[in-house]
Amino acid sequence: MYEISNSGWIEIITGPMYCGKSEELIRRLRRVSFADQQIRVFKPALDNRFSEGNLVSHNGASFEAVPVDHPGEIVSRLDKGVEVVGIDEIQFFPGEIIEICEKLAGQDTRVITAGLDRDFRGEPFGPVPELMARAEYVDKLHAICVQCGEPASRTQRLIDGEPARYDDPVIMVGADEVYEARCRSCHEVGG
Repeated sequence: MYEISNSGWIEIITGPMYCGKSEELIRRLRRVSFADQQIRVFKPALDNRFSEGNLVSHNGASFEAVPVDHPGEIVSRLDKGVEVVGIDEIQFFPGEIIEICEKLAGQDTRVITAGLDRDFRGEPFGPVPELMARAEYVDKLHAICVQCGEPASRTQRLIDGEPARYDDPVIMVGADEVYEARCRSCHEVGG
């Protein structure tokens, strides 16, 4: 990967649940911290599955993060001199997050984001598709399909062991009690 040295940029780590997005975000943030760069990490306040004040991966890795309710809080909570901004679960933010990422990158900030590219229905999720188009670096990860063992690109939501219905709410915070990684062939949507 070529590094941009004269400006900020946007990176997005995406894919289905259980592909290692948060783990990869944490890995990149740790590397930056070894270089003594100033970091600030954010996550949506509604994602409190594992911790209120930390970004936590499914394998238990964690990194301190500030929970925010709205993208505008990210800008207002940045200290002067922050060189790297990390944002996890970016799919939960409204479209305003795109302009905030662009603004930060335009101010020579490295912006590293992670989030689902598709919702449980298999459709593009929130601001992620547009961020993928605008980012300098895009990493689309895959999990392993729990049904057949093939590479998984989708997130399966289950309600009482059955595929969620298409008209169910798009946002439902949960983990392995509700979601599975599935390939295109094994992914199902009810109704």
